[in-house]
Amino acid sequence: MVAGTANPDNQGTPMPLHLSAADILPADPAALLVGRVWSDAAGGPCPVLCRDGEIYDLTALSPTLSGLLDRNDLIQALSDPHPHLGPVDAFLNLGDGTGRHGRLLAPCDLQAIKAAGVTFDGSMIERVIEERAKGDPARAEAIRADLAGILGGSLRGITPGSDAAAAVKARLQAAGMWSQYLEVGIGPDAEVFTKAPPMAAVGCGAEIGVHAKSAWNNPEPEVVLAVTSTGRICGATLGNDVNLRDVEGRSALLLGKAKDNNASAAIGPFIRLFDDGFDLAAVERLHVGLEVRGADGFVLQDHSDMGQISRAPADIVAQTLNRSHQYPDGVMLYLGTMFAPTRDRDGPGLGFTHHWGDRVTIASDHLGKLVNTVQPCDQVAPWTFGSRALMENLARRGVLA
Repeated sequence: MVAGTANPDNQGTPMPLHLSAADILPADPAALLVGRVWSDAAGGPCPVLCRDGEIYDLTALSPTLSGLLDRNDLIQALSDPHPHLGPVDAFLNLGDGTGRHGRLLAPCDLQAIKAAGVTFDGSMIERVIEERAKGDPARAEAIRADLAGILGGSLRGITPGSDAAAAVKARLQAAGMWSQYLEVGIGPDAEVFTKAPPMAAVGCGAEIGVHAKSAWNNPEPEVVLAVTSTGRICGATLGNDVNLRDVEGRSALLLGKAKDNNASAAIGPFIRLFDDGFDLAAVERLHVGLEVRGADGFVLQDHSDMGQISRAPADIVAQTLNRSHQYPDGVMLYLGTMFAPTRDRDGPGLGFTHHWGDRVTIASDHLGKLVNTVQPCDQVAPWTFGSRALMENLARRGVLA
């Protein structure tokens, strides 16, 4: 079998992914959570507050989550009474992120969806391996063995853009080991790219898409910051920045095709807002877990922590949104993956790649769990509800000021 192609014994319609509030909400009951649901009662998407496992409609505060997060009085406004839409379980109990009252949506709408790359040492080395393997997973292990000692020892603890980083660059250039990925990994300028258009991300419980032509791919578990139009970081959530290693490995100019495909950006379950009990410093201490479970019996479990990030999250935000580049609807910013799975799955030396039907769980006690099922992009429901559809829906409902 070719790595990355569907297992012949694992085709057809997957079993529904049944989740409950207890499965996906943060362990901390004091977490202040906002997000989006499709409400059948309202007839469209609603910004919501999630409190004590119940969903409350915040449309009166703002019909869009983008506008909601831009409110300077948001924390205070959330303490007021708001219409009750039902329990979280009523948006989950039918499976695949849907329920009798509607479904969970990604906790963003009009915001740009951006992502930072090469922000952790481990994934930095994996990007260099992809580049040198030219998209061929069979070459990865030998290259990894050649590079790990040199690059791993050289990169640990290096502050991007520092004199020490410049000295490492000079040594690696002299040895013929320099890479464009190392340039953005330890150089002064961060890699920040467009992961998906506004409104294109899928939420918790939904299917995520991997391009059917990819033979080497993986989930990328990440922390995602919610950033307002003024550049204020107001909260955090979890994300899966689905990646096609073979496509990007053939050429970095194929980054757009490797990253932006139908349902290839998952965000959720909710944004945890910053308050007295949770702030950016807490984000920088988060532990994040990854689990992949396949219908073939394959199980991969790993974990890492944000303390290993090589660039300060505030610096990545400042390089994304500034006087040279504005985002009037705000930004959802993936901070980069902490690890890339490398364990062999389909044969010695082939490394990890997805099979159709894989269940991917990205977890943090402070942010909850983002759970999705992997399917080919062209078999996931097509994305049809964009910004124009949102505005038309809100206008029909009479909620636009």
